[in-house]
Amino acid sequence: MYQVLIVEDEEIIRKGLVYAIPWSAMDCCVVGEAANGVEGAEQIRKLNPDIVIVDINMPVKDGLEMLRETTGAYHFSAIILSGYSSFDYAKTAVHLGVTEYLLKPINREELQAAVEIAKQRQEMRHAWADRRQEQGELLGLQLIHKTVDEETDQVVRQMLDFIQQHFSEKIVMQDVVGRLNYSETFLNKRFKKVTGMTFTEYLNRFRIQKAVEILNDENTSSPEVGYLCGFSTPKYFRDVFRKYVGCTPKEYREAARNHSKWPETQ
Repeated sequence: MYQVLIVEDEEIIRKGLVYAIPWSAMDCCVVGEAANGVEGAEQIRKLNPDIVIVDINMPVKDGLEMLRETTGAYHFSAIILSGYSSFDYAKTAVHLGVTEYLLKPINREELQAAVEIAKQRQEMRHAWADRRQEQGELLGLQLIHKTVDEETDQVVRQMLDFIQQHFSEKIVMQDVVGRLNYSETFLNKRFKKVTGMTFTEYLNRFRIQKAVEILNDENTSSPEVGYLCGFSTPKYFRDVFRKYVGCTPKEYREAARNHSKWPETQ
């Protein structure tokens, strides 16, 4: 349920809003009341509501001042109630990101419609937050975590150095065997014991990690990124990229491009 806070200095109106509106039918519940902006700000900090219905003209602190104080830190949708159709009030309300500006006397249908809009806004805000988190996790992707102590395993260290130097080329384990003069069986077992991965698995992860870095450069096409990272065809690059990242290179680039454009959750 969406949590609603009502901030109104006139008790008869405040109680009417609490008890005369079918909140549960709108998937809402009133979690608090306040009679002025100071109490309202305290309730917002305490309850962190989804929707705040607030009067403008109140003693101690008015509704607009209360919103200025709280909207940056708390992610609620505000509905303003006012007895004045002042352009300045409305302009300030828009600047503060208010969902709806309703004139008194309050029309029940208009208020219910405003609440539905506020709910939709909260849904969008949560969706944005979830998407930003997903994108942030995607952009911070680390496919290789384990490090190798050069002093304790020089053989594996040499294998990793070979991958770093030649990942953009067509390489297989036999190339490493020829370079280090150890058997393929020995190198495979040694490599997996130290890294937790087969040589091919590590090579693919390393290539995709490099591809992720290069994809942030808008001047390089996705197929070019694949070739730069040692993948023989665009399809093979897409398939391996999707396996480790969970999306295609094009989708990843779109996520990176959109990440900075998503609205902040306020």
